[in-house]
Amino acid sequence: MVLLREGLCPGLTVDMVKALQTEDIRTVEDLVSSDSEELAQKCSLSYKALVAVRRVLLAQHTAFPVSGADLYEELLSSTSILSTGNHSADKLLDSGLYTGEITELAGGPGTGKTQMCVSVAMNIAHELKQNVLYIDTNGGMCASRLLQMLQAKTTNTVEQMNALQRIRVFRVFDVFSLLCCLQNLRACGLQKGSVGGGSVKAVMVDSVSAVVSCMLGGKQTEGMSLMIQVATELKMIAKDYNVAVLVTNHVTRDGNGQLKAGLGQTWSHIPRTRILLQRANRPGAPTSLRTATLTKSSRQPCYLMEEFDLCEQSAEEPKSRFSGKRKLDTTA
Repeated sequence: MVLLREGLCPGLTVDMVKALQTEDIRTVEDLVSSDSEELAQKCSLSYKALVAVRRVLLAQHTAFPVSGADLYEELLSSTSILSTGNHSADKLLDSGLYTGEITELAGGPGTGKTQMCVSVAMNIAHELKQNVLYIDTNGGMCASRLLQMLQAKTTNTVEQMNALQRIRVFRVFDVFSLLCCLQNLRACGLQKGSVGGGSVKAVMVDSVSAVVSCMLGGKQTEGMSLMIQVATELKMIAKDYNVAVLVTNHVTRDGNGQLKAGLGQTWSHIPRTRILLQRANRPGAPTSLRTATLTKSSRQPCYLMEEFDLCEQSAEEPKSRFSGKRKLDTTA
């Protein structure tokens, strides 16, 4: 609640504040919910002056309603869909990564989380010609592997170098450095990640759990607070700058022995969409074959499953259908 005080708005003087306090009107809520005419008589105040103050306070402190149609139009105009370059992942994600949202890849060691992140970064930088911020917390980002992926897409060295320049890598190895990095990026409007004047369309953190999980449990009471701060920064970056945020997480097992994403119940509500990566256990399956299971989504039925080979790189991006949503223009 906002307390009434001199200077809070034009016309709200010390004498008026004191007069209102005699009738136990101490906050903005008290003033706007009271009868102005009756209050003016009780406090011996000018009715016109009191109404003018009330109107200004309402304009300053009241949330005006917005229709659902306006919200939907705003969503259509601001949301882009970034293809991951992986047909199976795009099917699970309902065409790709959505800007303004956090998407999570969860999986055990060696299931391809970093490989997926690098592949998505390469696709956005090369195919969509957009800048990517890649925050590496476990040393998994390999420039030579990224170049190999690009060489499989194009033999043009100029295109390869242009795509590499659009990917900005930050290496942080503790949660405090991660927070500092995210706060600095948000404070400068993601300009640090902008190369050649292009816009940043994706922020990747590989991995969140590498720097957060060691702060949770036991007597480390500050770990939960630090995790929430990281989540808040990622959400603000996604919403305020209309970018897609992709993070990776480790897995644990629940009471029934089933795999689930790590970092606990609190973190489980942070990503809008979650995909669980696992090795394919089918007899005779290649070691690079993976299964991707959609375990959380607001657009698709959960527990849809797709298989894909980490070693296969699509020669071209498959066409997808959209329902009231727009794909990011690759010519922009």
